[in-house]
Amino acid sequence: MSLTAGKTEERAQEALAHPEPDELDLSAVLHALSDPMRLRIVARLAEGEARTCKSFELPVTKSTCTHHFRVLREAGVIRQRLEGTTRLNTLRREELDARFPGLLDAVLRGAQAER
Repeated sequence: MSLTAGKTEERAQEALAHPEPDELDLSAVLHALSDPMRLRIVARLAEGEARTCKSFELPVTKSTCTHHFRVLREAGVIRQRLEGTTRLNTLRREELDARFPGLLDAVLRGAQAER
């Protein structure tokens, strides 16, 4: 990898800041999970595989979709990593379960019941 490519990748990772597990805040997580679109994203990520933002095909504009992913990432609900120009998203289930036992399962069950 060239020095320029390494610096570009390093800056991109810095731009995708994620809270550490001990920094996860209950009110931020609950806020992130309170929106139906964000809950839909989390439910799909709970299926286990990393997914691109585009793969969700949400019925919102691109800027709104970007906003939803940013809220989830900044709250610590998801982890995003860059692969080229694509962002791959994964659910931070283990970290969330360790910090707030049972919360994610309860929210996902509640969302399932509302469908």
